[in-house]
Amino acid sequence: MIVRTTTEITGTERDVAAGAWRSKRIILAGDGVGFSFHETVIESDSVSEFHYQHHVEAVWVVEGAGTLTNLETGEQHDLEPGTMYLLDGHERHRVTCSRQLRMLCVFNPPVTGTEVHDETGAYPAPQEVASA
Repeated sequence: MIVRTTTEITGTERDVAAGAWRSKRIILAGDGVGFSFHETVIESDSVSEFHYQHHVEAVWVVEGAGTLTNLETGEQHDLEPGTMYLLDGHERHRVTCSRQLRMLCVFNPPVTGTEVHDETGAYPAPQEVASA
């Protein structure tokens, strides 16, 4: 059994911030459960672009407001508490945050915790991380 709190993760290597977002990585690949689980906060009045080429991500919005834009189709969706989106096609996307968003995110394959977004907004493929 694994029990962790976001309080104990704060300020550790599991607490990762870049640009307008901060991700507290509660479960990682090293925990051996086949997925990673994060609490992510995106600042108000910000725009962030992502492209997870090697991961599927499910996102559940629990606080805040914004807009999700699929950069491949132009399709837009409102983000508010109770909204879930699944990036099952590795879609390039933009999150425009009008009121600070707090989201719970699941990644498969799990991230290791050392990943950073490259110039395309992607994390490296899992085998690239393992060999780095």
